[in-house]
Amino acid sequence: MNSIGHIIKSSREMLNMTQEELAQKVRVGAHTIEKYESGEQIPSTQTILKLSTVLDIPASELLQQNHVHTNSSIKNP
Repeated sequence: MNSIGHIIKSSREMLNMTQEELAQKVRVGAHTIEKYESGEQIPSTQTILKLSTVLDIPASELLQQNHVHTNSSIKNP
């Protein structure tokens, strides 16, 4: 499980929310939430912002976990 997935899952569980409930609130499919939590898929920036609102965690916390993944495509000058 990747870091973003771990944060999403633990935050969701702390709120006693199912994957289906989170999916409805974020307006994605339950299978998509499952993929985020397992690390199969990385949420878009827009979805990260929705997740942060629903899960009541700072978006920067999720974005920072995604930083290593997105930085790998940046070339040094």
